[in-house]
Amino acid sequence: MSDEKRRKAHRFEEHFYGSATVGERGQIVIPADARKRFQIETGDKLLIMGTPDDKGLVLCKIDDIREFMTMFLEGLQNIEKESHESPLEEKAP
Repeated sequence: MSDEKRRKAHRFEEHFYGSATVGERGQIVIPADARKRFQIETGDKLLIMGTPDDKGLVLCKIDDIREFMTMFLEGLQNIEKESHESPLEEKAP
């Protein structure tokens, strides 16, 4: 990816969807543009996590996190398998 494309992909305006107000029951409405872009449908389950500095929340579709974690674990297993199969290189004195 070129530097220009990378900069464009990370422009704030392209990732800002508005704001939401917390209702009496703690509910918020995810703006329609965000739901469309991230394919969030009625009934989807979202994982809600706090940031490490306790300054914000992160929302992710549980099915997408599950898919990512499956691929991540498969990758780890492949790396572990390859590291056990390849002989260790001997260091020259």
